[in-house]
Parts: sequence; structure tokens; C-alpha cells
Amino acid sequence: MRRRTIWITVSVALVAAALLAVFLLRRRAAPEPARLLPEAEAYLYFNLEPLRKVGVIPPNPPPVHDPAYQEFVQETGFQFERDLDEAAFAVHAPPRLIDSESAPGRQGQFRRFSEVFRGHFDYQRTSRYLRRLAKSVETYRAVEIYSIPLEGRTVRAALLGVGLAAASNTDGPQAIHYMVDRYKQLALPFGGPSLVREYYRYVPFASLLWAVVRVAGEGEPGTSLMLPGGWNVFFPSQTVLVGSVRYTTAIQVKAEAFAANADAAKRIVEQADGFLAIFHGLQSSFNPSGTDPDVKAFFNSLQVQQYKTRAVLSASVPPAFLKKLFAEAPVSSITGGPAAQEKRPPAAKRRKR
Repeated sequence: MRRRTIWITVSVALVAAALLAVFLLRRRAAPEPARLLPEAEAYLYFNLEPLRKVGVIPPNPPPVHDPAYQEFVQETGFQFERDLDEAAFAVHAPPRLIDSESAPGRQGQFRRFSEVFRGHFDYQRTSRYLRRLAKSVETYRAVEIYSIPLEGRTVRAALLGVGLAAASNTDGPQAIHYMVDRYKQLALPFGGPSLVREYYRYVPFASLLWAVVRVAGEGEPGTSLMLPGGWNVFFPSQTVLVGSVRYTTAIQVKAEAFAANADAAKRIVEQADGFLAIFHGLQSSFNPSGTDPDVKAFFNSLQVQQYKTRAVLSASVPPAFLKKLFAEAPVSSITGGPAAQEKRPPAAKRRKR
């Protein structure tokens, strides 16, 4: 009897340890939409569901003014502002060879995108809508892939399962096939694109929005990114950016630049300090009588620090500031995501068959 009790106790302990290990692994794993994405140079993820629960995103969507988006909402019953919970985007490097889908002889210069969306949509209605737009439909591993022509390119879309959809405008079907394959493998928590696997551990827990970007790869001389207002910031070779936004009592914003060495990180910090000084100066010059208190609180919270080979910028955003941004945000259409937004034709042309 005593031996049986010991074995039961050991078995329960092993099961508890296994469940704890799975929980910890899942906790540090990237969300499933991001794990489904193919290899790329940059990744962006956001989760809108918690923002709706706390009232940051209004419960009632704004009126639909775009005719194409209104048609999409009527036919599918899906409205992004109300029904989209999560989205993940992969940004692919521009093609190095001649782009076969562009004008003959034109060098491919546009970045391509792959996307995964999770939300609440009617599978049958959405499938009928995509089928109507599609030039052709392919069945791959029991999943229908809709090839939708758009301005000389092809956007491939697939409904992976209940509440889960994928799209890509890369050359050929390889990217959308990869996402279907990953979905069929249940997107194991230790899987996903290499850049996400390596750097997601630096994303703070419960972040609602995060991005991982390889801004300057190994062997590259470095690159400059354009900031709002026409400002350029230079990133040395072998720099990876990890940005995140999470909601506690306020909205915590964090951006880390992982540089090749401490000198490179110092250079980034010095640039950031210079930009902050300029922003504070402009804020005082253009608003001598005082700025919006939420905007002022945001600027006052901005700080830049260096930790060895990392340059870290952090800030705290009042929730009211984010509510103002959402209230003024434009409405997108079904083809309004990066995969199809390079150049949108007029609504009448998009509906022409």
C-alpha cells in the first residue's frame, strides 16, 4: 500500500512538472499567427482583443465610407475594427532579380508581405467572397488558396481554419504553402521563423504589439531609417531592432537595438539623444502656451540608455493618447493590408470583372 502511494505521488509530480514545462514553453513562445509566417527580414504582430476589453478601442465600429470596404463588410459580415483579434505580418526583402510580375525589364523594388489574421468571421460567406474575386483557386493539403489579381500582382489568400486566415503577395505560392504546412503541423511552440525564434525572448511578456526587424544584416555597410518629420537615423551593420508595446496602468513602449558591439550601440544612443533634444525643443517652440497633457506626458517619459551592446529607448503613453489615435485612424478594406496595399486602384476598377 505504501509503495502504491509513493508511485501515485511520483506520477502526479511528473505530470505536474510536465504541465509546468509546457506552460513555461508556451509562455515564451511567439503567438501562433507569428509562428505560422515564413522566413523574412522583419515581423510585426498586434493583439487588439485586450484593448477592446479595457475600452481603448470603442465597442462600436465607425461608419464605413469606402465603397469597396463597405461591399466587403456586407458580403462577409466581417469588420476589422470589431472582429479582428490578432494579426502578424512578415516583410520580405525586395527581389534581387527581375520581377516577373512587373513590367518587362523592370527591376523588382517593392517589398512583399505575408500575413496571418485571427478573428471572428463566417467561413462560408468569406470563402464565397474570395472565390468571386479570385482568378483561380488551388486546393493544397485540403485548403483552398484563392489567387486574386491586383495591379499586376497576385495576392494569394487562404482560410486555414476557424477564425484563422493567411495571405501573401510574394512571387509564386511558396509562402502561402509554407503557412498552410505550418498550420497542419499545429505550429509547434519551438517553431516559427528564425528571426522570431532568436529575438522573441526579448519581447516583454503580454506585449500587445511587437516587431522584430533586421535593419542591417551581416556584411552590409549599415542602413538609415526615415523617421516621421524627415529625420534619418543610421544603424550600423548587424543591427536588429526589437520593439514592443504593452498595457499595464499605462502603455509601455520599448525599442531595443541589438548592435554588433558596444561602440555601435553607443552611436545609436547618441543619435537617439540628439533626436529627443530636437523633439523637446520643437515641442516648446510650437506650443508656447502648453501642449496636450497626454502628448506632454509621453515626451517627458522618453529616455534612452545603453546596456553593453544594446541601445534601449523606453516611454510611457497615457491610455487617452492611444484612444485619440484610434479615433482618428483611417478605415482599411479587405485588400488594405500590406500584402495588397502597394497601389490600390479605384473602387470601380476593383469590382470590374
